[in-house]
Amino acid sequence: MTPPEGQPVQVAVLMYPGVSELDVGLMLGLLRSLDVPERVGTPDAAAVTVARTRGSLLCAGGLVSTPQVMFAAAPPLAAVLIPGGLGAQKAGRDALIREFLSQQAAKRVPLGICGSGVLLAGEAGLLRNRDVGCAPELSETVWGYSPADLQPGETVADEQPGAAALYSGPGGLAALPVLLRLAERLWPAEAVARAATLIGVPQQALR
Repeated sequence: MTPPEGQPVQVAVLMYPGVSELDVGLMLGLLRSLDVPERVGTPDAAAVTVARTRGSLLCAGGLVSTPQVMFAAAPPLAAVLIPGGLGAQKAGRDALIREFLSQQAAKRVPLGICGSGVLLAGEAGLLRNRDVGCAPELSETVWGYSPADLQPGETVADEQPGAAALYSGPGGLAALPVLLRLAERLWPAEAVARAATLIGVPQQALR
């Protein structure tokens, strides 16, 4: 799914208490490298952070972050990225987060899930009967969310007809292939390759 012609491509990065600064930083770094310079940091930029409220939240490493947009004010989105973090599983039980993600999935908005963000997606009911990639140490827990298939340590693209595309895999630096796969769905491959070079992504991550 892409926005109507003339409307900027906007991808939301989901924020919650205990989110991983590394995962969020990678997501924002790639997306903002794809944006036109004049729009970076503005309300219509390619990357927008969203949360249940605009109140500041404490990230996993101690950074305090203020989301740009609350769920109720989110613009039409081209995709949603779910980063990992210490609070991921708990956040997946939050009724407002579950409702937001369910609404996006119902609109067939693609989802990119990194690291322990897979636990958030599982708690929100988004992994049932889907092909999923995750960090190996999360495998036993993720099986409890009834995926159709699970590939530990791998980046997996589940693009079933009639459902929101789902891209998932390990977090941290290993999340880059997930982000690139989703970005290539929304932007031309050459633009994604150029952005990846700008943020120093190894060439093998583009394959």
